This record gives sequence, C-alpha cells and structure tokens, in this order.
Amino acid sequence: MNLAHNKIHCLVIPFPTQGHINPMLQFSKRLQHKDIEITLVPTIHIFNKSMQELTSSITIEPISDGYDDVNGLFCAKSIETYLESYQKVGSQAIIQLIEKLKNKGNPINCVIYDSFMPWILDVAKMFGLVSCVFFTMSCAVENIFYHIQLKELKLPVEGHQVLLPGLPPLVPSDLPSFVNDLGSYPPFLKMLVDQFSNIQEADWILCNTIYELEKHEVDWITKRLSLRTIGPTIPSMYVDKRVENDNSYGLSMYTPKTDVCMKWLSDCDDGSVVYVSFGSMAELKEEQMKEIACGLKKSNHNFLWVVRESEEPKIPKDFLENITKEKGLVVTWCPQLDVLAHKAIGCFMTHCGWNSTLEALSLGVPMVAIPIWTDQCTNAKYVMDIWEMGIKAQANEKGVVKQEVVEHCIKEVMEGERGKEIRKNATKWREVTKKAMDEGGSSDRNINEFIAKLVNVS
Repeated sequence: MNLAHNKIHCLVIPFPTQGHINPMLQFSKRLQHKDIEITLVPTIHIFNKSMQELTSSITIEPISDGYDDVNGLFCAKSIETYLESYQKVGSQAIIQLIEKLKNKGNPINCVIYDSFMPWILDVAKMFGLVSCVFFTMSCAVENIFYHIQLKELKLPVEGHQVLLPGLPPLVPSDLPSFVNDLGSYPPFLKMLVDQFSNIQEADWILCNTIYELEKHEVDWITKRLSLRTIGPTIPSMYVDKRVENDNSYGLSMYTPKTDVCMKWLSDCDDGSVVYVSFGSMAELKEEQMKEIACGLKKSNHNFLWVVRESEEPKIPKDFLENITKEKGLVVTWCPQLDVLAHKAIGCFMTHCGWNSTLEALSLGVPMVAIPIWTDQCTNAKYVMDIWEMGIKAQANEKGVVKQEVVEHCIKEVMEGERGKEIRKNATKWREVTKKAMDEGGSSDRNINEFIAKLVNVS
C-alpha cells in the first residue's frame, strides 16, 4: 500500500528511554516506507547522547524536558519531579514545534505519542490534530493497568488467584511488580494507571504486539477501546524484509562490541550458546549475579553474557579470571538482534522486558526467564505457560534465583525433552510474527487502516 499522500505528516513523541524510543522509531520507519512523512521528537539529552549519528532519513526535532544536560529521568529528585518538568517544558516546546512546522508549510496532521505522557493529547486537541496513543508494553500488561484504572482490580491484591476478564488465571506474582509489591514504586504505578486517564478521547490506540499472540487479550480490550495491534516493531530485515535497509534500530544508549561478539559466535557450534542479557535498565543484586555466574559455569554450556559497565563490579572476580575464551564471553553490550539471529544461539536468558521478549519470539529463540521488575513477571508468565517457548526460573523467598535453578533451566531448554517442545513452539511463533508484518498480515492490515483513515481526514 504505497499511496501518493505526501501531505500526511506525523509527529512521533516517544518517552525518553531506549525501550520506548526504539519501538516508536521502528513504527515510524514502517510509516515512512508507506509514504507518510515523519518528524521524531526525542528529548535534547537523548538526541545529544545517542541519536546524532542515526542513519535513518526520518527528520528529528529534539525538544527540552527541562534536563538538557543530564538524563532527567534518573537525575531528577523523583520521577514525579521529572514528569512535571517534562509536561511543563515539553508541552510548550511541542506547541512551538507544531507552529514552526505549520509556518514552514509542512503542517502536522497527526500526533503519535507514548502512553506514558497522556498530557500530549491536550496539545494535539489544541491544534485539532488526530491523536494516537502508542502502547510499548504487551496487551496483557495494559489490560491489568486498565482494570486498576476501572477499579475492577482492587489494590492491594488479596488471595492466591487473580481472575480478570481479558486475561488467563494469574497468581499475584504474575502481576507487574508495581501491582504485586504495592508501595515499591508508587510514582511508577500512578504513571502506568494514568495512561488511561483520558484514553477515551484519543482517536487511535496502537499497541506493539501481535494479534495472534494475544488474541484473547486484544479481543477483550477492543470491545472497550479502539485498539489496534501493529507489532512486532523490530527492524524489517528480521521479520518481513519489506522495508529496504532496515536492519537495525539505529539507536543504542551503549556501544555494542559487535566484532568481538560475532567473531566469537562464529567459532561456536550451532545451538550451543546460552545468550544472557538483562536489558538496558535492570539492576541485579550482587548475590543474584553470583548465582547466575555459578549456574552458567555448572551448566557446562557456552555462554555470551552482556553485563553493562555499571554492573561489572558485581561479577565474582574468580569467575572472570577462570572463564576460558572457548567457554564464555562477557561483554558490556552487544548487537542483540544479530546475536539472537545467529545459528550458534541455543537459548536466551532474559529479564523478559517486552522488547527482548518480542525479539526472541520473532527470531524463534527459546527463553529462560528471570524477570526483575515492572511488566517482566507478566511477560515471563506468558513465555512459559501461554506461548510455551521458555521456562521461568523460580526465585526463592528472598527473590534470588539460585545457581542450581539457573543450571537446571539451562539444561532443560538446551538438552531436555521439554526443550524440544519449546523449540518447536519457538519456530511456530517466529512464523506467526513474520506473517503478521508481511503483506496482508494482521499488523500490516491495521497499519494500512490507520494510514487510510489519516488520508481521509486530511
């Protein structure tokens, strides 16, 4: 569907973290491929740190969040302070940008904004623009927070089972950490529930998931909200291959050790490597790092372990000294999609952040789930029990996954009978994700519908 509608121009405003920017950047590339003009609006700090060398042809217009010289999300006194600053300073900056583009003869038709910033809807309405909320988490997780907003899920959660419409039977530990461990991060819980504060007023709601992956969950919420699935938002080269030269996100907060990783993997046998990474934000306890290190060693499998520089001091020194180059490699960052797509990878030990989960699903890589916080516990539940393409490593009463459990889970996926079934399911879900993004697939149809409606109202 390539339409001659150059006048359609979308302003895309992501929340300023890598896990939120990349999905919206990828969706922007997909829209641009279908002849929609895009202006991406990161914060000045994010732009200066990570986006100046972005190879995409998408126009970038950075704006202030009040913390241009530092990462405000982590340097502000509190998340509330940061969000207040971003809303106050950012709303004025967005207004000025919309006016500037209009005066240049290149007006905005639609504002696509991260659901964490519902105040942007008011700015879009001020100019009479089409408004589009973008969910970067799974539909299941969004359903949970919507139930809280509707007061259908009472907090604190009581009982041993959680039964909610639009979701499978859950236990409290399957819920997002902000919900299960009430009081752990009150500002984050408020932000996640507030996603739905004005959502009924939005013209469009898009979710980075796949209909076939969450059919029950999507069917339930679409009876209440006009939500459409448009995922997985990963580079086209790894799914449908229809967007030319789209082979990487183009944005990374850290520098990947690409040559080192890919050379090391090329010397490994097919399916022999356990890839371990806990994402760009998760912080593990020192005790947990030690247990993972010992579990990896005991499993006797090759491993590639990504440990960010800030986390490196938590690794036992004797572990780093004793691992051989043939057995294991520890790096500060890696090109995750390239690694997951490599034939040497046998399983992915992951925190189950939604982007990492979607990448593993899209590339058919079995998972060992060690969720840390936020939505990861819910994602891990789905990985093990709903999609059946991985195992959740059970933590003890202190919240630590012991080395024996790490070892057992790796061997179960890499060697056991259960692992054979998991690999079969992983192959199935890889085909489902590819089909969704391919021409005529569920996500492709929804994206085309979105574009067609924009054309009609412009």
